[in-house]
Amino acid sequence: MDRLTAMRVFIEVADCGSLTQAAERLELSRAMVSRHLANLEQWLGARLLHRTTRRVSLSDAGEAALPRCRQLLDLSDEVQAMAGARGSEPVGKLRITTSLSFAQAQLTAAVAEFQALHPRVEIELLAVDRAVNLVEERIDLAVRITNALDDNVVARRLAVCRSVLCAAPAYLRRQAPPSTPADLKTHNCITHAFGSRAEYRLRHAGQVVTVGVRGSMFSNETAVLREAALAGAGIALLPTYYVVDELNSGALIRLMPQYEPEPLGIHAVHLSRQHQPQALRLLIEHLAQRLGDDSPPWDQALQEGRARRLAEPRPPKRRAA
Repeated sequence: MDRLTAMRVFIEVADCGSLTQAAERLELSRAMVSRHLANLEQWLGARLLHRTTRRVSLSDAGEAALPRCRQLLDLSDEVQAMAGARGSEPVGKLRITTSLSFAQAQLTAAVAEFQALHPRVEIELLAVDRAVNLVEERIDLAVRITNALDDNVVARRLAVCRSVLCAAPAYLRRQAPPSTPADLKTHNCITHAFGSRAEYRLRHAGQVVTVGVRGSMFSNETAVLREAALAGAGIALLPTYYVVDELNSGALIRLMPQYEPEPLGIHAVHLSRQHQPQALRLLIEHLAQRLGDDSPPWDQALQEGRARRLAEPRPPKRRAA
């Protein structure tokens, strides 16, 4: 019996909750899936699954065996790499997650580039507006934008996330632009729907200024905040990775550039450095190279756009009659 194959079958059935779905994913017959499971249960001397006509669930022995089977398969992949398979093409499936806005603006293109280099790696990208439990949702990699990381995970910093205060020209025609943090209190600020009190943390002259703001619109998704700002609803604090095109085109105007919003780290987060699949290692390296740490490509594009605008000839002033 190929015990590693039997373990792969067991893991797939446990993840799918169905022998039929597992058979389809593994491109095996349902009878072959059942045979692998029976052989594995015979070898272990315990029933791993409870089977009914509608669903499959783990037994107590199955609950205990599942994480160990995952570890053994990861170890098998690592041994293959150490034995000389490092130059071979990585294979397998990775399940990754990030915020919707970062997936739209940056991560999807980076993943597509990675798959063009490694076409045998299958990636499932989960874009959500919440912190995902890596264990419960079987996440191989989370790309998180935060300065507060859980001590129970392994994290590698990929880039910096800078933000800007901005508004559409339509809004600024109705309201004079703010020039100090205190001025923000008189403006309609579009904010994230996290917590009971919205505030901006701004850096100026080596100090951090915290100012409470309020407004008539708030949302838990950055995409909504950007659309509201573009519609002239008010002032928004938005990441540069998501509004670089709008800032360069003038659809959004940067406000109070002397007051920089507190930057955040963009991190690759996973559960362990041990038994790390080759595809995951290569993906993290690819993201680190593409995102560029302290000088990410979107900030470079923003600086280039600003330089072009400054270099453009200004129309001559009209002389008074």
